[in-house]
Amino acid sequence: MTSVVASPPDNSSAPQPAATHRTGRWIDDWEPENPAFWESTGKKVARRNLIWSIFSEHLGFSVWLLWSVSSVLLVKVGFNFTPQQLFFLVAVPNLVGALIRLPYTFAVPKFGGRNWTIASALLLLIPTLLFAFFVQRPDTPYWVFVAIAATAGFGGGNFASSMANINFFYPARKKGAALGLNAAGGNLGVAIIQLFLPAVVGGAAIFGLVKASESGITLQRAGYLYAGLAVIAAACAYFFMNNLTSAYSKPRDQLAVVKYKHTWIMSFLYIGTFGSFIGYSAAMPLLIKINFFRSPIPTESIGINFAYYAFLGALVGSIARPFGGWLADKYGGAKVTLYTFIAMIIGTLTVFYTLTLLKPVPVAPPEKLAAWAKDPSTFPGFTPEVVSAVNHNSDIFPFFLIAFLFVFAATGIGNGSTYRMIPHIWKSMAADAGPDGSPDRVAAESKATKESSAVIGIAGAIGALGGFVIPIFFGSPWVDDPVEAVKTAFIVFTGFYVVCLAVTWYFYSRKSATMAKAGV
Repeated sequence: MTSVVASPPDNSSAPQPAATHRTGRWIDDWEPENPAFWESTGKKVARRNLIWSIFSEHLGFSVWLLWSVSSVLLVKVGFNFTPQQLFFLVAVPNLVGALIRLPYTFAVPKFGGRNWTIASALLLLIPTLLFAFFVQRPDTPYWVFVAIAATAGFGGGNFASSMANINFFYPARKKGAALGLNAAGGNLGVAIIQLFLPAVVGGAAIFGLVKASESGITLQRAGYLYAGLAVIAAACAYFFMNNLTSAYSKPRDQLAVVKYKHTWIMSFLYIGTFGSFIGYSAAMPLLIKINFFRSPIPTESIGINFAYYAFLGALVGSIARPFGGWLADKYGGAKVTLYTFIAMIIGTLTVFYTLTLLKPVPVAPPEKLAAWAKDPSTFPGFTPEVVSAVNHNSDIFPFFLIAFLFVFAATGIGNGSTYRMIPHIWKSMAADAGPDGSPDRVAAESKATKESSAVIGIAGAIGALGGFVIPIFFGSPWVDDPVEAVKTAFIVFTGFYVVCLAVTWYFYSRKSATMAKAGV
């Protein structure tokens, strides 16, 4: 049983009495807004919970994006799926991850942050072990892979519960940085799996420093690896994390936040920031393959290998996220979010421009592609026209990559700034309850913390839907040419960011806006 010390709320200089506890690592007294309590006890406990929360969430993100990389490698291990089918496999986990974020958020106040971290880590055994089993069976129907990919959405739910949990541990003045670090640690799971999965399964990776295995691709290794890590994460949560009694509330109480307009406004803006981050991260390996790479048979390829570069977007976005939280703490979340959408508009238009510079690559008839796949020895080699077009497009790739990384950096900063805005919006609403330190004000601020955690979960759920929509647009089945579908998608996304910019300005940056006056 852990012993935690708390100070009386009305006398920060008094000796710190021991807090009361229940069994199972519950903490009954938690006063992060009390400076004496925070410095004597709270900071240390909060930091420990943050560290293990990051570890568990990191694994969740990795499992969530497991298919973003493996979908590109399925062809190499004997599966014959179209680009549209692959984009759908990438999108399905994001849809499920978005839908389960609400119950995951409500699970923290119901069962305790530590308890739910254990449960959510163990749930990752389902997608990882199913993945490991079925990728070894090339005769598995496509619909089975869709169902397995859907279970990877469990990893997406981890983010919502983790963020809601950490929100309770930190005082308002520290939430931006703490939530930014927690989210960044999770977001890095995307970059890590996109960087290391090709190497783990025996493919060429890490800018070519790792050569492809002569024995071929063994995708099941990744499933077994992350299943083992999920067990470790559950054990670490069991031994090192805590539940907070003060975080308890009923789902009905949390759902009350749907009546606030700012719940829906912030959820909409989070589609633009986090939805873009997770959607682009999921789609980037396939985007590189479609636009800059050709490999009609597994042993012959030309152009840019996605495994060398696909992880960079998620890496940049993840690193930028805590920076966005820090900027928001310093300059205000609304101001940072406003400039984030301006940057995203510029970035996506630049990405679109680089795609207009690409040369169409001749594609062999389907019957020839099928014959080469059946008997690779019949492949005659790349024609001069194909070589010329791919080489030209490879020369454009550095400009495409830089522009895309700029977009990723903006999404990361926006993720941090929008999440900083949420607790500050609700704290400003609590200020109307009475003078600072009054019983009504203290009660209102306690309620605001619980409600802002619920909003974080709702915004996270709705925002994650962008991770489903973006790959679907990139793989648009209503557009015959995959390259043209990608171009059209970037124009649509740019228009959406313009709307997000206008909404941010009107509700949070406009001088006469209530929240602008409150300094959100």
